[in-house]
Amino acid sequence: MTDFPFRIVGFDLDGTLLDTHADLGHALNHALGIAGRDPVPLDLARAYIGGGARQMLDRALAQSGGPGDLDLAELHAAFIAFYTDNIAIHTRLFPGGEAMLEALAGHGVQVALVTNKLESLARKLLDELGLTDRFATIIGGDTLGRGRQKPEPDLLHLMVERLGGGPAAYVGDTTFDTGAARAAGLPCVAVRFGFNDLLADQLGADTVIDHFDDLVPALIALQKSN
Repeated sequence: MTDFPFRIVGFDLDGTLLDTHADLGHALNHALGIAGRDPVPLDLARAYIGGGARQMLDRALAQSGGPGDLDLAELHAAFIAFYTDNIAIHTRLFPGGEAMLEALAGHGVQVALVTNKLESLARKLLDELGLTDRFATIIGGDTLGRGRQKPEPDLLHLMVERLGGGPAAYVGDTTFDTGAARAAGLPCVAVRFGFNDLLADQLGADTVIDHFDDLVPALIALQKSN
């Protein structure tokens, strides 16, 4: 089909496309153990996700007495090493994700992944889940270097540039995502089932969905409303 309103649809990864909270939570607890801190329940770890592994670690340490004189670079490296080795033990697409990706492909949409996760980790995770071929481009938080991650618009500008321009939208679950989309001038869909750092309806997205079955109709309605 050629009448779909968006030529490009980008996705955040953690908490939007994939439920990564358990694997990230185990990596976080590995690092906290090295620091002599108590483990965080996995459900609570969901609230620390957003902005990358270092921010997740910083939030958890802040809740358990602060960083003190800990070697944060060493703890971050331990987090990343453990996560790299255990990246896809529990992680899965959110419900409806497979059918949603098929539907977008059927509409001729170029699907992109734009995440603050390190690009190498994003690629490894997608490879292990057999999802890499679904994406026309994969952009990580370090793809453009330091200081250009979401909520800066740079990664979304790169997405549009790499895929040849045209109408684009972005799908995310946190203020990092909605902020980047707004700064890039792109319409944004927020998912209510993600790792929302505010209530989904307060994230500043153009529209909010409860399930991936709702995404294609939401994108069509979003374009008609603009």
